[in-house]
Amino acid sequence: MAQKFLYIVDHFEPFPRSEYGGLWNVIADNDEECFDLILEENAHPDEQYHINLRWNIEKATIFTLGEESGTSRVVEYFIT
Repeated sequence: MAQKFLYIVDHFEPFPRSEYGGLWNVIADNDEECFDLILEENAHPDEQYHINLRWNIEKATIFTLGEESGTSRVVEYFIT
């Protein structure tokens, strides 16, 4: 079983979905999978936000999880 990581990603969401930003908690194998999972949950048509998302994932707080952490997924998100 692959090593999993918990990503805490601070990422701006554009109006009307959000006015200030959001916080995403994602279990993923790597940065690319984290990116894909957030886009699946919240696909924004403007690629400008994809670039920002990649940068925000790179600077995210990341915790190493045990091998029993389950499947990769968006655990929770909070958008203001």
